[in-house]
Amino acid sequence: MLHNLRVATVMLLAFTLLTGVAYPLAITGVGWVMMQDQALGSLIEKEGKVVGSSLVGQSFTTERYFHPRPSATSGADPADASKTIDAPYNAAASTGSNLGPITKKLLDRVQGSVDELHKQGVAGPIPVDAVTTSSSGLDPDITPANALLQVPRVAKARAIPEDRVRGLVNGEVQGRALGLLGEPRVNVLRLNLALDALKP
Repeated sequence: MLHNLRVATVMLLAFTLLTGVAYPLAITGVGWVMMQDQALGSLIEKEGKVVGSSLVGQSFTTERYFHPRPSATSGADPADASKTIDAPYNAAASTGSNLGPITKKLLDRVQGSVDELHKQGVAGPIPVDAVTTSSSGLDPDITPANALLQVPRVAKARAIPEDRVRGLVNGEVQGRALGLLGEPRVNVLRLNLALDALKP
């Protein structure tokens, strides 16, 4: 009996060290050596300051910038910690809305987004990612159609010809991973940084 207990204890310790310490350290080391940028969070710098990550969406609300898709993340209510409130792009609380397709709150929010786009002069089909949230609430990318939909607003706010802004969007489109995975997309932070870098 004591012999079996000793063997079990040694095996437990050995596998704890192997799978709980050695393996994670080895994988972290491989990631650090082969993909250092990704291992550090794919941070984006501007003039020596970190302005965000290409992997996490953030809020842009002024007319001068391209807007990301809506976010359904929430945070603690400052007035009552047992409740939550809407807190778009809260990276500490990545989540979808979990609202069903016929939920009044979801329908009202989507209709409000559609109405806002119509007020801005958008006519015709509206890309679904312009009015719906992603499952994480922190999607950093939008579809090229969504970005092109925003070109007139951004061009007008910056007094730049629409063709120039449209060319910038087309230059920022990232294709499918490995040529077949996912959909073409535009990273909103990178696009807005490229927009700021445009010469007048």
